[in-house]
Amino acid sequence: MRDTRESRLLLVLLVAIAFALITVDIRGGEQSPLDGARQAAASAFGPVESGVARIVDPVGNAVGAVRDAGERHTRISRLEHENAALKAKLGSSDRNRSRAAQLDKMLKTAGQGQYGIKGAQVIAIGAAQGFSWTVTIDAGTRDGIARDMTVLNGDGLVGRVTTVGANTATVLLANDPDFTVGTRMEKTNEIGFGNGQGGRSLRVELLNGRAPIKRGDRLVTFGSSADKPFVPGVPVGQVVKVEPSNGDLTRTLQVRPYVAFSQLDIVGVVVLPPREDPRDTVLPPKPAKPKPTPTVTVTATPSASASPRS
Repeated sequence: MRDTRESRLLLVLLVAIAFALITVDIRGGEQSPLDGARQAAASAFGPVESGVARIVDPVGNAVGAVRDAGERHTRISRLEHENAALKAKLGSSDRNRSRAAQLDKMLKTAGQGQYGIKGAQVIAIGAAQGFSWTVTIDAGTRDGIARDMTVLNGDGLVGRVTTVGANTATVLLANDPDFTVGTRMEKTNEIGFGNGQGGRSLRVELLNGRAPIKRGDRLVTFGSSADKPFVPGVPVGQVVKVEPSNGDLTRTLQVRPYVAFSQLDIVGVVVLPPREDPRDTVLPPKPAKPKPTPTVTVTATPSASASPRS
């Protein structure tokens, strides 16, 4: 349609008619004279609207899914973080239970030997001094730790303190080649000197070359003058091999330590020695020997009805 004076007048007339119809419809309310026309229009154009809606809805749903994807990703990430935190908490609980068990065992050992100890945690393993077998603990002079104090755990002798700082200390482990400790055999009280070998065994030289020693015998610390660096009675290990004496003045033993030096965590530094030498009372009870199973012998007896051969 061309933009002429007549077309403009027609457009103004149509707009005026539309406003008039809207006014009549609003004032009529539910009794509006246009209600019938509205229902007829709904019947005519309803199917068309439904068809258009079926076409448009999948597109709208897709757009909504894309919009909600970010929210789902955020929720999944949050759940994953919560699960990870829960697993970490469970792992921490297991570790705490393990440490509690170690502490209980160490306190029991200290109680049996009447040792006054200061608990500490191993915070570093390595060569603090050259290539020595050492660990660093989180206790120092502020905790009453001093040089040449005995270090133990629930299993037995760990080592001795060599250097001390305000909050940390270095412990030379009993398996270090430069480590030497006086030992005493269980029951027989045979005295010797143990040296570390850098592994899972100690080499012990007994002063009595004719001492009756067998595999399975156990040793404790002999103790030092003024209880430094070693207090008496701390479990050392168990004999695994007795080397031939060959007429030597000393007797050489291979001893497996009670302490697993590669698994150290909770340890105790002896800050107060026992009043009396506990000797071998700190050693754990030996396992009971299994009782031999009685054997039953069944002897067959001849039947009464059997007759001897003629």
